[in-house]
Amino acid sequence: MLSEDALRRKEMLTSLFKEGKIKPMKFKELAGFVGVPKNERSEFNNILDSLINDGLISVDANGYYGLSSARTIEGTFCATERGFGFVTPADEVSDDIFIPERYTLNAMQGDIVMIQLTSEGFTSGDKKKRAEGKVIKIIEHGIKRIVGVVKNSKSFSFVIPDNQKLNFDIYVRKENSMDALSGMKVVCEIINYGDDDKSPEGVITEIIGHVNDPGVDILSIVKDLDIPYEFPEEVMEQVNTSIPSEISDSDREARTDIRDLLTVTIDGEDAKDLDDAITLSKEGGIYHLGVHIADVSNYVTEGSPLDTEAINRGTSCYLADRVIPMLPHKLSNGICSLNQGEDRLALSCFMDIDESGKIIGHSIEETVVNVNERMSYTDVYAILTRSDEETLKKYESLIPFFDLMLELSRKIRALREERGSIDFDLAESQLVIDEKGKIIDIKPHERNDATKLIEDFMLAANETVAETFYWMELPFVYRTHEEPDIEKIETLREFVKNFGYNFHIGERIYGTDLQKLLKMTEGKEDEALIRKLTLRSMKQARYSVECTGHFGLCARYYCHFTSPIRRYPDLQIHRIIKEYLHGTINGRISHYDEILPGIAASSSRTERRAEEAERETEKMKKAEYMRRFIGESFTGVISGITKWGVYVELPNTIEGMIRFSDIVDDYFETDENCYKAFSKRTGKVYKLGQKIDIIVTGADKMTRTIDFLPANNIRS
Repeated sequence: MLSEDALRRKEMLTSLFKEGKIKPMKFKELAGFVGVPKNERSEFNNILDSLINDGLISVDANGYYGLSSARTIEGTFCATERGFGFVTPADEVSDDIFIPERYTLNAMQGDIVMIQLTSEGFTSGDKKKRAEGKVIKIIEHGIKRIVGVVKNSKSFSFVIPDNQKLNFDIYVRKENSMDALSGMKVVCEIINYGDDDKSPEGVITEIIGHVNDPGVDILSIVKDLDIPYEFPEEVMEQVNTSIPSEISDSDREARTDIRDLLTVTIDGEDAKDLDDAITLSKEGGIYHLGVHIADVSNYVTEGSPLDTEAINRGTSCYLADRVIPMLPHKLSNGICSLNQGEDRLALSCFMDIDESGKIIGHSIEETVVNVNERMSYTDVYAILTRSDEETLKKYESLIPFFDLMLELSRKIRALREERGSIDFDLAESQLVIDEKGKIIDIKPHERNDATKLIEDFMLAANETVAETFYWMELPFVYRTHEEPDIEKIETLREFVKNFGYNFHIGERIYGTDLQKLLKMTEGKEDEALIRKLTLRSMKQARYSVECTGHFGLCARYYCHFTSPIRRYPDLQIHRIIKEYLHGTINGRISHYDEILPGIAASSSRTERRAEEAERETEKMKKAEYMRRFIGESFTGVISGITKWGVYVELPNTIEGMIRFSDIVDDYFETDENCYKAFSKRTGKVYKLGQKIDIIVTGADKMTRTIDFLPANNIRS
């Protein structure tokens, strides 16, 4: 906030600039011109920043302040390996703005910058041009520390960043190197950001280990993204002194006791944090489905060290060889995990569902549960398909129970699909890592009826809880997914015409439009590509205090209720639900109105951070895996085309690039939408979705890239 004197000075400057009485000047010259004493120049800088934010003035690359002739926008800078960048406006709704390399002002990845638009974006017919701009001021550097590899010389060191978007090395004086040896992975704090003539300078604050040490590769990604890895002392002290190993008699009081109901959990074989369980029965044509979720909020109280750390982490992070949990193991694998044969506290959503799959009644209650069977997806699938005699014999008494689950699951799913819910069902991969952290195999991670029925039941509970609290008009955290931009869907529609598909779109996009497209591709050779491109056309889901619906699920009301062990928004809304059940919510509404927008924004950010860690870990391990296949041939599908190369995806989900610069004596051009690439020498055409034989020519674990070259002619 500007002081009254500063506001008066701002008004005076506004008049002087508008009247043309101030020519472009640098900061000191301008301060002298309007008579600002040296001890007030910090506030004067704030006044100028305020005028820039208002769009009245701008500052050029040489530091001259003058009347702005173009719109200015504040946003976050996203760098690329090729020098140029993009700025995401602060509203996170407007389209990204392209920043040519000569106009980046040496901005780094994650910097908060002020840009001046040099050209407005537009859409005309089939053509769409992105807005362009130039960085006129770096407001705040987004990266304060980096992770990288040390390279020593006699009197100093350099740290080469792991992040390929940082196209500079960090200079480190010998006294600031912690005596780190060449080849060590380190954390380096930036103390000077440098300029065109001088490299950024840093201080090494932590040695992670040598690049070849087991586990250092993944830990480096964790450190680079600043994901909290170890729990602070005050958190572990709270865990050790306040968190019980078993529930007490007082915990059971005033709760619905459902320990006599047949209760199962269904998870992966290796899962340790079991936060959801299912009960199910049917009578008189009505299914009685119970979704029982670990009552984490009973132990993680608002404002406690555990709660503060959970907000900071936001979500558990599942990497190739480890899990970084949101909560310490005593909770996530212990008292909050719905382990077989142990009494546990839960928050339960009981739903009555008719023969059509429609929920006709429900209640939300605090309960005590005791799981009868800890089931795996593999065993449940074997039961549902009658494919393994040993499993069928072991769980003979439960076969009717799981058959009933499948029956209800299919009805719930059919009703959801009828309203327009989109199931992308993209192929995922499971990385097999040995005890030394080396990748030894990549397996497909398939969805089947066992995984889908749990998804169906969790979605039903999430929708039911969201709708209930929406109509109560209480503060809440929703999971929202906005309608995609019509321009992106129009581009998709034009592209799929090349594959013989056509779908109608009107003034608005509906899930049924895209659902029909995906149905048309089922079982076809181009199914995976079109599903992936359709997903890329979607906006990113996020957390919000506004209930604006979920486009992908075609759900008017949706929240995350079912995983409070590993997601903070679920834990947060559990507290709200329990305060409602206890009759204390009315005195807390203003409190939640104040904190929930921040919780939603923070949770969205930490979710994206965890997703990036998972994505980068997978890319790195896949590059490591493909090093053993250099020189070998494979057949893949062209999955992406850029100005500098063609991406090819292999059947095992590994993706590499044919770089145009590696194809000797040839020059390539791409069409406007990067759907095709043309060889200028041979006339050969590379098209999205086309099969191609490739040879693996390189795989770099450090840069997380895999290089291919065409083996033969493109397959027709």
